[in-house]
Amino acid sequence: MARVEHDAIIVGAGPNGLAAATTLAEGGASVLVLEAGETIGGGARTAELTLPGFRHDVCSAIHPTGVLSPYLSSLPLADHGLEWLHPEVQAAHPLGGDRAAVLLRSVEATAAALGDDRGYARVIGPLVDGWDDLAPHLLGPPRRLAARPVHATRFGARALLPATVTGRLFDGEPARALFAGVAAHIASRLDRPLTSAAGLVLTAAGHVGGWPVARGGSQSIVDALASHLATFPSHIETGHRVTDIDDLPPSKVVLLDVTPRQLLAIAGHRLPDRYRRRLASFRYGAGSFKLDYALDGPVPWTAEACRRAGTVHLGGTMAEIAAAEREVHLGRISDHPYVLVAQQSVVDPSVAPAGRHTLWAYTHVPNGSTVDMTSRIEDQIERAAPGFRDLVLARAARGPAEMEEHNANLVGGDIAGGAVDGLQAVFRPLIAFRPYRTPDAAVFLCSSSTPPGAGVHGMCGHWAARAALRAL
Repeated sequence: MARVEHDAIIVGAGPNGLAAATTLAEGGASVLVLEAGETIGGGARTAELTLPGFRHDVCSAIHPTGVLSPYLSSLPLADHGLEWLHPEVQAAHPLGGDRAAVLLRSVEATAAALGDDRGYARVIGPLVDGWDDLAPHLLGPPRRLAARPVHATRFGARALLPATVTGRLFDGEPARALFAGVAAHIASRLDRPLTSAAGLVLTAAGHVGGWPVARGGSQSIVDALASHLATFPSHIETGHRVTDIDDLPPSKVVLLDVTPRQLLAIAGHRLPDRYRRRLASFRYGAGSFKLDYALDGPVPWTAEACRRAGTVHLGGTMAEIAAAEREVHLGRISDHPYVLVAQQSVVDPSVAPAGRHTLWAYTHVPNGSTVDMTSRIEDQIERAAPGFRDLVLARAARGPAEMEEHNANLVGGDIAGGAVDGLQAVFRPLIAFRPYRTPDAAVFLCSSSTPPGAGVHGMCGHWAARAALRAL
């Protein structure tokens, strides 16, 4: 029998892979992390994509679930250089002219700014008040129950609804548009059941912990995780692509920070036929087309609130956003797409040279689309910020194919680790009591294709590692 060199091997050094590694290491296991890329990070990398001195988040940029992550919050990441920076306005949604709907830290201030004192407080207030009870339920496996079921029941009843239905619970278009813009983060049709969940969670998170950036870029999060991991018996090896689980060094368990497609390719021969067929039916969601900008100055938003926001949603009314997202899921391109914008340099000047700014923007497209969305994205920005194009020093465009080439987990440009609709919004990668375990007792899945899903929070990796520790 081959000598065991490591208790655990983690394939993939994204936030979930590193969270799995630190959980295992804290539990006393020796850990080896193998990363295909030349740098760690997965969906939390930061790089100079345009011009020297401009640092751009390659994928994830704004981190409401990161700052609120029960696991990340339990680690001494501040001692390893992680600092959260909060914009004055968490998110803004232009409504034409100098008007914008805003998400502020206070529920009351947001409701007043939206002109919806009753509806907003009625829908969002209870989630904020019950967050401490709900968080373990929302950021854990589906079977975990809240200590006070009344909070979970209230949330669940509304989370089951389409976002377009929940949106009508708010009084007035500003609040409805803001909610639709938040809900559209999940890249799904907003007129489908269960699409309210993301809107409710992310909106409430804006009041509980905010929508911050990490100083220096998202890379700071994974660098802090890696630095903490280095205090335990562990090793990270980059530039090591794993294509066959049998080629790995001997270990007791293997945790794969990959999607079901890569799981089948790497370890499918060790899994029974029925499980492989169920994995093969896993659905991937819409793709993304992303632009990164080096700018000569701040974006000249017509609405002043947008100039102070870390995140800006473009797309018009709730009905217009829903229509644009519906087009994507019918396999078509919208001429007026929903665009999600992050302007990290508004709150973190370290990511750009003095007086200059970065901008990050993406829109949803059909999975695997080859359509260049640059002009459509810029048209949407220009409508809300006339003169924007005059500030562009350089841009870097990345469509679904380029995203997947850079990170194999982004299948067809899907940045969420799989479609977030229907039962797959909750049960990932399939309906199972132990979603992280595979039929091979030594192989675990720890990516965003498992609960609780996408986001730089590390909870998928943490829960998978907890299951692996029980096996160890």
